[in-house]
Parts: sequence; structure tokens; C-alpha cells
Amino acid sequence: MTSYYIYLISSLPELRFGDKPPFSLEEFLNICSRAISDKDLERLIKELTSLYGSIDKGLLPRLKEWRRFNRSLRNELVKLRAKRKNEEALKYLRADDNPFTPATHTALLAYRNRNILDAEKFLDLERWRFLDGLSCGHYFDIILLVIYALKLKILLRWDNVYASDKDRLLEEALK
Repeated sequence: MTSYYIYLISSLPELRFGDKPPFSLEEFLNICSRAISDKDLERLIKELTSLYGSIDKGLLPRLKEWRRFNRSLRNELVKLRAKRKNEEALKYLRADDNPFTPATHTALLAYRNRNILDAEKFLDLERWRFLDGLSCGHYFDIILLVIYALKLKILLRWDNVYASDKDRLLEEALK
């Protein structure tokens, strides 16, 4: 039987792409640890740490689509980058028996962008939109909590990018 966490989920701040994250992933997991069952907390942590593992070994079947999309997207980016460098992509690809076709188009659009930061932002926005689609029909369950955590990870990634010492990064890039 599915557990519903109406109070917890309704009390979480809304996440919007491009906003500053309201808290760290550790703080989010700490909040969840006080409000959800131990079994669901374990599921949440497992889903967050096994994103690039086997698509079939996920604990929550609905999130197989997320892993399939993300793996296909990453594989397509590997193929494009390997082609540019005249390298063999096969050694970098992850097994993908059932690729997600729209990921090819997304990867190509990002790859064509000359600005690396804009390309990465585009990829994360597409990931965000895909997660939005997965959340349909899930309002107060563990799947929505996992999707919230995945979105939080995206926001935290961009918060780190914006907070980084840009002068130091430029110096390292020019060495």
C-alpha cells in the first residue's frame, strides 16, 4: 500500500527552475526522516543514489522512465562529443537496451549551442520538464518526494555554478 505524506509535501517550498534552492539535500533528507516511514526514506535515498545504475533495478517503477531518459540523454551527448574528438564512443556509453528517442533531439540542440553554460542550462531545463511530466498523477506519495529531491539537486547544481569563483575558474581554463 502506498503511503501519502500530505502534510510534508504541502509544507515544502515550491521549486522553480532558476530559483535559489531553499535548503540543501541533506536538510531535505533530514526533514523527510522526521515525516516519512523508514522504508520510504530508504527508497528515497536509494533512488537518489542509483540514478545512473541499472534501469531495471530501481525501486520505484515510475522512475524507470526518468532513468531511461537521463541515460539516453547522456549517451547521446557522449556520441556527439566523441564524434567531435574523433574518438570511439562505445567505451564511454552505458548499456541502454531501450533508448528514449526524444533524448537524441534534446542532446543535439544542446550540443549545437556554442555557449557551454547555456547548453548545460538547456539540458537541465529539459530534465526539469521531464520530471514535471512524471509527477502527473502523483500528489502526496514517495514518487513526488523523489521528483522533488531530483529537482532540488538540479537547483543545487546551479547554485554551485553561480557561487563559484569565476575568476579562479577562468585562470584555470586559460592555463
